[in-house]
Amino acid sequence: MQKQKYGIEGYVYVSYGKTKYLQHAIASAITLKRYDKKRPIAIVCPPKHLEVLADLNIAHLFAVQLSLPPQHASIVGFKHHLHQFMPFQKNIFIDSDIVWCKNPDALWLAFEPFPFTITGTQIADNFFGAPKGIGVIKDILLRKRQKTLQRFGLTYLSRVQSGVIYAREEEVTKKVSQLAQLMLSEIDQTHFQSRLKEKGRNMESCEWSLAMAMSKLNIAVYPWFQGQTSVQLDYIANYTQHDADFKEVSCTYYADELVYSLRGLKIDWLQKLLTKILSVIPGKGDVLKVKPYCLHFGWLHEKQPFLDFADRMWEEVLQNKK
Repeated sequence: MQKQKYGIEGYVYVSYGKTKYLQHAIASAITLKRYDKKRPIAIVCPPKHLEVLADLNIAHLFAVQLSLPPQHASIVGFKHHLHQFMPFQKNIFIDSDIVWCKNPDALWLAFEPFPFTITGTQIADNFFGAPKGIGVIKDILLRKRQKTLQRFGLTYLSRVQSGVIYAREEEVTKKVSQLAQLMLSEIDQTHFQSRLKEKGRNMESCEWSLAMAMSKLNIAVYPWFQGQTSVQLDYIANYTQHDADFKEVSCTYYADELVYSLRGLKIDWLQKLLTKILSVIPGKGDVLKVKPYCLHFGWLHEKQPFLDFADRMWEEVLQNKK
């Protein structure tokens, strides 16, 4: 990619594959423009997607439109090569299944001290990159996580959530990218499991390898959960109140990490029962109403509201074209 810089601060989206993924990026960018009209947005995508954008004439939305080489049209193809896709001096990379909820000016200030960072938690849970079912018990009993850390000379493993990534120093970003590539190539020397083994997945994950690279380089993650200043929170229907266009958003946020982790349970009655039981303990039931910077539709079974929203935004774009 060209080394030309198109501005000091800006956002970067990527799209590839079916046109619907471009539509998702467009919908997300529309919500971003509600709050930030001054910083440019770049999109990196294949020539076919660039042709669609040219036909729509929406340069006002994506001020920078760059071609994505075929070898980078995948999760790891892009996120393990971020140093090649830094169109601004300071970049925030955003997943396309994200809705923006408020002005990000303060977020840029919070990211400023970091040469590179990804939202995450300091300590990864046992399921991170490992088997999601009962198989994780075997990993725990055999101390597979500890053995992975020892084998690669690491003293800790963070959990990264790569829906939001910040990068301003190209050399640091390059070191993280290249080391993550190396870690992934040596997956058979780790306790991590290929994402391709999970039902419904057709692309490899970038997250555990990025987490190991950041640990090796002693680069801190940006705290994922910060109450009112959380960068991104997962969309969970039972925890999120919003209007149809996501202009008014409020998330239920349990201050206790264990209680808040129950949001991932698919069985509604079980999630509510366990939350009620744990809330008997003082402090465990403390709850906030939070508006994060971003609402992330990362859970497959919770995507429909975003898909409906993206369809409406696409229809509006087509109408405006006419």
